[in-house]
Amino acid sequence: MQILFLHQNFPGQYRHLAPAMAKRKGNRVVGLGQNETPSIPGITQLRYKPPEPGKTTPHPYLVRTEGHIRHGQAAARAAIQLRDKGFRPDLICAHPGWGEGLFLRDVFPNAKMIFYWEYFFQSKGGDIGFDPPGAEVGLDEAARTRVQNTIQLIQLDAADWGVSPTRWQWSRYPDWARERISVIHEGIDTAIASPKGPAEFTLPDGRRLTPADEVATYVARNLEPYRGFPQFMRALPSFQRLRPQAQVVVVGSDGVSYGRAPAEGGSWREVMLREMEGKIDLSRVHFVGRVPYPQLLSLFRLTRAHLYLTYPFVLSWSMLDAMACGAPILGSATPPVMEVIQDGVNGRLVDFFAPEAIAEGLAAMLADPAAQAPIKQAARQHVLDHYDLARICLPQQIALLEAVAAGRKGPPAAGAVAPDPIPRR
Repeated sequence: MQILFLHQNFPGQYRHLAPAMAKRKGNRVVGLGQNETPSIPGITQLRYKPPEPGKTTPHPYLVRTEGHIRHGQAAARAAIQLRDKGFRPDLICAHPGWGEGLFLRDVFPNAKMIFYWEYFFQSKGGDIGFDPPGAEVGLDEAARTRVQNTIQLIQLDAADWGVSPTRWQWSRYPDWARERISVIHEGIDTAIASPKGPAEFTLPDGRRLTPADEVATYVARNLEPYRGFPQFMRALPSFQRLRPQAQVVVVGSDGVSYGRAPAEGGSWREVMLREMEGKIDLSRVHFVGRVPYPQLLSLFRLTRAHLYLTYPFVLSWSMLDAMACGAPILGSATPPVMEVIQDGVNGRLVDFFAPEAIAEGLAAMLADPAAQAPIKQAARQHVLDHYDLARICLPQQIALLEAVAAGRKGPPAAGAVAPDPIPRR
């Protein structure tokens, strides 16, 4: 079988699946993306040239849409070059988030296509209008949000099947689309993300933290409101009063992955440091930027309390990695987290907008590490039972690809196999 994986930052969500398919006898795998990434054995990796920006200013609702169309054109041109060299994929797996899959049906009309459906934007019940609580979403914002889904809707029509990593993310899609979307997570390699392994972390100033230290952690790709960074920072004064010996390690960069940059410019870290100036002891708060994955796991093994906050949005891999390492989690009581964490069983839940409760929750976890032992064990077991890469997620992903390539439907969200053939186009 010939398979094309398309992702701007290939391998992205296909970091386990693409190599696994490349190892299967008789498969030829090509990975197409925009950004340079390390080579993967057995996979031919190609890059398409970033598109040039438009020369005219579109309607404000269409700025992102136009950019996605240009990415779709650039990816299609690269796909045509593949086709002209004789590559005819039986199956295409694509992330639609940047519009890269827009025109693949026109380039490869006979290929089966599985798209990775990460999040469908709605003006109610999700990230839009969540912060501040009770905020009214005006018509302009609702209209912009509706138009934001344009590119996804075109690709939903082109795809044979789809996959979402969690039921919450699946639930955001329209009813008619959910009928062709399976829920399968990318998977956590629990042999690596495990309580067994190094449990120390060296701070930028050279100090070394171990499980003997009182450590609390906060991790996000970028330090921004979507991941509750302001609420975390506002919790620090009370937390430091309650735990005067605690060290806080903050992992994340100063960019913006989701939402908007600060209106006044700069980073959200700078904004919050100005707001909290004189209120927190910065000698015990360590901003370490992004760290290599092995170091992140080491940090999860030693932390006594890990805070994970998020809007009703996509669930971060980092929370599941932390659970797999046996880190005690204090998570926001928002739908993505509540799908995974049961309060008092495999973690603790807290109001996203309650800095005092966040501080008290973290302090309580640090004050009684022994009480966290059964919760830590249950956290890892939950990941083993539902998100384990080798035993659960990767076999399900491979089965889905093989089913769709053979003209069958994938499993529905409930998990039952649906053997009916996919209608011919």
